[in-house]
Amino acid sequence: MLQIEGLHTHYGAAHILHGVTMLVEAGTSVGLLGRNGMGKTTLIRSLMGYVKPTEGRIQWNDREVTGSAPERIARLGIGYVPEGRGVFPNLSVRENLVMAARAGVDGRRTWTLERVLSTFPRLAERLGHGGQQLSGGEQQMLSIGRALMTNPQLLILDEATEGLAPLVVAEIWRVIGDIRATGIATLVVDRDHRKVSANSDQLVVLQKGRVVLAGPSEALRDGERLTSFLGV
Repeated sequence: MLQIEGLHTHYGAAHILHGVTMLVEAGTSVGLLGRNGMGKTTLIRSLMGYVKPTEGRIQWNDREVTGSAPERIARLGIGYVPEGRGVFPNLSVRENLVMAARAGVDGRRTWTLERVLSTFPRLAERLGHGGQQLSGGEQQMLSIGRALMTNPQLLILDEATEGLAPLVVAEIWRVIGDIRATGIATLVVDRDHRKVSANSDQLVVLQKGRVVLAGPSEALRDGERLTSFLGV
């Protein structure tokens, strides 16, 4: 589904990604790990078109999308839950969700407003609240729900549970598990490598913008190499 080959990305003179290669197959979940500043968010921003790679290729369903604009990437069936959530503060919960609603690339509307609200009952209780009135956990739920309203084939979550209370963190991971069960592919970034490993099929570890470890989650999750690269 998503194929990245030899990706290099710069911010000005700073060389951030150094030949990253990875694959996300249809219906699978990939956990992207690495310490802070290792290039995880830059890789996602390169995929989503916010930063143009300087070398390498990104293919989506056998279509070349390297350097495409973010709106084109979104229309191709990739949902994005950004670090920082990106909720529109002056819009209500309902408006934040409905504004993103559209059929998937296959024409299906599997994720409707009703389904999102049943998945996140807290949002159903706060439909008229503005985005700025929500807690951090509720904003994250809203951001995930809004991405699901686009009926994506792939959902990317950057720092899925950062700064959230333990009960909310557990709820977010439950929902991520439910999303995986529906057949939507996921690419998840989070600091809790144990939770990422338990909720993914494959792991990719970045160190200084390079892939230093990749393979099945089950084989890597308890290994010394994984913990050494993550500094835990």
